[in-house]
Amino acid sequence: MSEKGAIIELIALLKLEKDRELNETLDEMAVQDIAEAISQIDDESDRLKLFTMLPQERRTDTFSYLSQNQQRIILSLLDNGEARRVLHELVPDDRTAFLESLDPEELEGFLKLLGPEDLKQSLKLLGYPEESIGRLMTPRFVSVRPNWTVARALDHIRHEAHRGETVNFVFVTDERGRLLDAIKLKDLILARQDAKVEALMKEAFYSVQASADREEAVQVIQHYDINSLAVTDKNGVMLGIVTVDDIMDVAEQEITEDFHKLGATGSLNISIREASPTFLYRKRIGWLMILVLVNLVSGLAIAMFEDAIEAVIALVFFLPLIIASAGNAGSQSATLMVRALAIGDVEVKDWLQLWIKEFSVALGLGITMGLAVSLVGFWRGGPELGIQLAMVVGFAMLAVVIMGAMIGMLLPFILQRLNMDPATASTPLITSVADVVGILIYFSIASLILTLPSPVT
Repeated sequence: MSEKGAIIELIALLKLEKDRELNETLDEMAVQDIAEAISQIDDESDRLKLFTMLPQERRTDTFSYLSQNQQRIILSLLDNGEARRVLHELVPDDRTAFLESLDPEELEGFLKLLGPEDLKQSLKLLGYPEESIGRLMTPRFVSVRPNWTVARALDHIRHEAHRGETVNFVFVTDERGRLLDAIKLKDLILARQDAKVEALMKEAFYSVQASADREEAVQVIQHYDINSLAVTDKNGVMLGIVTVDDIMDVAEQEITEDFHKLGATGSLNISIREASPTFLYRKRIGWLMILVLVNLVSGLAIAMFEDAIEAVIALVFFLPLIIASAGNAGSQSATLMVRALAIGDVEVKDWLQLWIKEFSVALGLGITMGLAVSLVGFWRGGPELGIQLAMVVGFAMLAVVIMGAMIGMLLPFILQRLNMDPATASTPLITSVADVVGILIYFSIASLILTLPSPVT
C-alpha cells in the first residue's frame, strides 16, 4: 500500500474505532507516516488517542517528525509525566528547535517540565544566538584519544554509541577536548587492532564554530559532501555535531523564508495549512501597506505631468509597458543576486565586478527592447509624431531597463552590507521603486524630445 493510502486507512480505522486493526496498522507504518496522519486529523482528542496508542518507544520518534505547532498541541494535551518523558527522550537539537519556536510565556511552562540536566543543556543551547549553529547542534557525540589503540577505540564506540546521534565519523580529541581529526568509521574498522588511532589521522577535518550562522554549516556540508560536521568553540574545543538531516531542514527553511520575503510576505514559521486567517493577515498587511504608500508616489509622479499627457495622449499607451519593463528587469537582477548571495556563490566584495557585468547585460537588453518598442512608437505616433515618439519610447525603454537592473542588483548587496537579509529586497518592493523612477525617466525624456509643458511642481 502507498504512503497516502496507509494514512487514509489509518484515519478511517480511527474514526470507526477499530482499535485492534488500528494497532496492527500502526505497527506496520513508519513513524514519519504516522506523524503525517496525526497532522491531518482535526479533532484534538483523536490526535491524542492516536499518539498514545503508540508504544512508548515509538512516541518520541513520531513526535520529532511533527510540525512545531503540532508538537505544542500534543504536549499540551498530554499529562505532565508523559510530556516530561517525551521532552527528555528527544535528541537535544530537536528539543532546542521546539523550545525556540515557543512564545516566552509558553517557553517558561515547558521548561518547567524538564529535569535538571535537560534544563541545563537546553538553556545552554538556547543561549547561543538565534540562527546560529549552536542552537542546531547536538552535544551528543563519541570521541576517542589519539594514543588509544584501534581495539580500545572500537570498544569505546560500542559502549558509548547510544550517546551519539551518528558514528559515521569518529572524532579524535585531546585531553582538553580540542578537536584533532575526524576519522571515517570504515577506516577504523579496517585498521589493525593494535594500531594507534593517531596512525590513521590525516588532520583533514571540517568544523564550524558554534556562533557561526547556520547557512555556513549548510555550505560546508554541501561543498564537502559529508553527513556530519563538528562544532567547536573559538579555541577549537569540540562542543557537538550537526548532521545532514538537520542541515536539509535548515536549507529548506532558508529557501522557504527567501521565497516569502521575495513575495513581500513575513516569514511563516508554521505550515500554511495550520496558519489561521488572522495570522496570515498579520504577516501580509505590513508590506502591502508599505507598497501602497510607495505606489502613491507613482500617482503623484504621473500627476506632475498631467499637462504633458493631455498634450500627447499617445504617451499613456506606452506608460504601462515602460514601468512594467523597469520592474521586470529589477526583479530578474534581484532574484539572481539574492540567490547567489544565499548559496555563497558571490560575496559583498564582488559587487563592483558584478555591477559592471550586470550593466553590460542590461545595456544589451535595453537596446534590444528599445529598438522593438520604438517601432511601435513610430506606428503609434503617425506622420506627425512618429519619429519623435519612437525616440521617446526607445530611449525611455533603454534607460528604465538599465535603471531597474541596477536597483535590483545593488539593493541585495546594500542590505547584506547592513547585516540584513538580502531577500528583503523583495520583488514587489523593487517593482514599486522602479515604477516611480521609471515614470519620472519616461516623462522627463518625453519633455526633452517633444514640445511639452513643464511638469507641475
